[in-house]
Amino acid sequence: MEQGLGFSHFLSQIDEVGMSVLVLLLSLSVASWYLIITKSIVNLIAKRRAEAFLKHFWSFDSLHAVNVEFKNVAPNNAFAELAKLGIDAAVDSKIHSSHKLAAAGGTGEFLTRTLRNGIDQEATRIENGLTLIASAGSAAPYIGLFGTVWGIYHALIQIGLSGQGTLDKVAGPVGEALIMTALGLAVAIPAVLAYNAFVRRNRIWLARLEAFAHDLFVLITVGDDRHHQASVSPLQPSRSIADEEVNNAAIERR
Repeated sequence: MEQGLGFSHFLSQIDEVGMSVLVLLLSLSVASWYLIITKSIVNLIAKRRAEAFLKHFWSFDSLHAVNVEFKNVAPNNAFAELAKLGIDAAVDSKIHSSHKLAAAGGTGEFLTRTLRNGIDQEATRIENGLTLIASAGSAAPYIGLFGTVWGIYHALIQIGLSGQGTLDKVAGPVGEALIMTALGLAVAIPAVLAYNAFVRRNRIWLARLEAFAHDLFVLITVGDDRHHQASVSPLQPSRSIADEEVNNAAIERR
């Protein structure tokens, strides 16, 4: 063999099956890296927006002020969307509890279902793309191994037909065939690391969302005492955001 061995020589000698394996590995690599980069950017933006919203949320005087804010500014993160869902659900339950099946069972039950559905929707959203990343991480080594086995088989057939079975004639083509295994590992390792990082981030994100939903449930069902401390005795429950919205709706109808 007068030609130099290497990746370029490997590409010139590869057949249709080997080329298909190579294209598949490159496609998995491009797709997985695209998802890794885009999801990392989206997660970073979501984290910053959530931190800004939570800091702003706990600075309000009452949930009524939060509801007014939502009428002016649309939610741009999962925590804001969950807060809006909870406040709207409380108001809707108070106004339509006797007319809508979804609001039956009281404010607490309706609010629990609404917050749970909001968390489930966020869990579904953040898991988009993880299946492809996991598939790339688990399947790429085997795809590369298949390409290596096929390349070795193809090389041995060519060597057998040439009648030159010495070690220096066998080592080159077999070494070139191992390029497929290296490519499979190069695709799989970043995908596996990214998948584990995303799963950990999603678990922490949903835990924070669950904690916020619990705090929101308590605030809505118990009410905001700080807004009525001057006029409400310690034993008298304060009005909730839902009660305030019902009264406002009644005044507007008049």
